[in-house]
Amino acid sequence: MARSVLVTGASRGIGLATVLELAAAGYDVVGTVRTSDGAGQVQRAASERRVRVRTVEMDVDDADSCAEGIARATSLTGGLWGLVNNAGFAQFGAVEDVSDDLVRRQLETNVVAPIRLARLVLPDMRAQGRGRIVNMSSVVGRLSTPLTGWYSASKHALEGVTDALRMEVEGDGVHVVLIEPGMFGTEIWAPTAEGSLPAPTSPRYAVAYARASAAARRSGRLPDPVRVARTVRLALDQPVPVARYVVGVDAIGGILAQRLLPTPLTDYVKSVAVGLRSLPLTGRSRP
Repeated sequence: MARSVLVTGASRGIGLATVLELAAAGYDVVGTVRTSDGAGQVQRAASERRVRVRTVEMDVDDADSCAEGIARATSLTGGLWGLVNNAGFAQFGAVEDVSDDLVRRQLETNVVAPIRLARLVLPDMRAQGRGRIVNMSSVVGRLSTPLTGWYSASKHALEGVTDALRMEVEGDGVHVVLIEPGMFGTEIWAPTAEGSLPAPTSPRYAVAYARASAAARRSGRLPDPVRVARTVRLALDQPVPVARYVVGVDAIGGILAQRLLPTPLTDYVKSVAVGLRSLPLTGRSRP
């Protein structure tokens, strides 16, 4: 019998690539979506790939919706072996520009929701003596970058709680894994491209926001998220997975640079990259 896996945030980006990849590999896949339109997107993509993916509607930010969604997925499959916590979003903006409400939403979706879902599936996994929980982090779970401070905070927090969870449940036969992608061609930065940015409190932020919006509109040139989906499959396929899987040349390079280079240098390079500082040769270096 195929192992049943629930993937959150399945209607687009990494989530959609993951449900298709896992279904093609023989897993019994259920994807969560927030709307019937999202379910339709998944079904059309699955039909094109000639694979079977079922969907359940779930709002990961709503505790009741999560409980109902897990119950429906369990009923559909007869029991979940795996959970891939992929649903999430990126809050862009300087730390001081992001409101408390937006901060709470970022942390709720990216930190509280994945652990809430893990809490819901763990009793059955523990009873079976086996299971797999995969949490989608990011390279910014290892390092911070300017203007993504709250997104970085959410992924740092997710990594910390995932590390604890991994040690707590390993003795029950449940393996917990982190995936740490770099930049891939998904819609996670779409709001940035559309101009949904906080009001800048500094002229330097305004310049950087304009640059970020232009970069987000070019996100289609980034690598295909199928590479991340294949890494999720690897984390599920391996009998004993490793704790972390880093995906992408930029992610590997960023982590190595953070480890090997002096912090003032990496700070400066990151600030130049987002437009907060200028190279000395331009004569416009900002303090």
